[in-house]
Amino acid sequence: MSTRIDLTAPDGTAAVLSTHGAEPVSWQVGGTEYLWSGDPAHWNRHAPWLFPVVGASAGGHVTVGSRSYPMAQHGFARDLPFSVVERSADAVTLRLADGPETRAHYPFAFRLDVAARVRPAGLDLDVTVVNPGADPLPYALGFHPAFPWPFAGGRRAREGGYAVDFEHPERPSAPQVGPGGLLLRAEQPIPIAGDTLPLDPDMFTEALVFRNARSRRMRFAGPGKAIRMEVEDFPHLAVWTKPTAPFLSLECWTGYADWADFSGPLQERDSQRLLPPGAEARHGIRLTLEG
Repeated sequence: MSTRIDLTAPDGTAAVLSTHGAEPVSWQVGGTEYLWSGDPAHWNRHAPWLFPVVGASAGGHVTVGSRSYPMAQHGFARDLPFSVVERSADAVTLRLADGPETRAHYPFAFRLDVAARVRPAGLDLDVTVVNPGADPLPYALGFHPAFPWPFAGGRRAREGGYAVDFEHPERPSAPQVGPGGLLLRAEQPIPIAGDTLPLDPDMFTEALVFRNARSRRMRFAGPGKAIRMEVEDFPHLAVWTKPTAPFLSLECWTGYADWADFSGPLQERDSQRLLPPGAEARHGIRLTLEG
């Protein structure tokens, strides 16, 4: 059974995290909700964590040594219960550690800590990946929050004045996404003008993936307001929605889906990190409402 944990900052900014997946399920500033509702008619999640892989795995499995292990898209952390390590009025730390359920998919010792803190008009998230085992830990981590589009609710419009602004100009192309969510070597154009991506609901058939992005900050900007997301040690960014869904997702990843032609072991997956025994890695996200 999942537990909802309420956090409140001195100015009234509030967030709610679920112990199911350590997922933020609400972020309110000035009494207005700025996280997607999780309406199952469109997408039944709010802001899941992706671990120990990001995206699809070739054949729906990963290979470690001589064995294959089933691996769902984006891994398993988003669907497992986390325990509460620390809690205060404005902060909480949640933890997932390996056990029989994870080892059926991922035969490694690990610890995943998600620390959340609300502040005036903001929500800070710090993630620590720990390798307590004797072997290098191959992992990828991602954050997949979605925000109402438009901010006030209702239907999207082509000329609604919404855009994603990046810290720096980004490449105007990205890998095509093939069957099963695997990446193709061919690229698709992205209608970005320097550092600005004007938003049109019809432009999204798959996620727009900015591998090795120059930016560490992007803003989902609309009339009079913007949601700024700043990231630490997440080299890949993505923007995604569904064609008729009233939300936009800003994503940050350390890794990405398998290439469609990949057939090697998990340790050799493109962009998968190898954390040495006894080491830990830290990643951070800062969400701020501007305006």
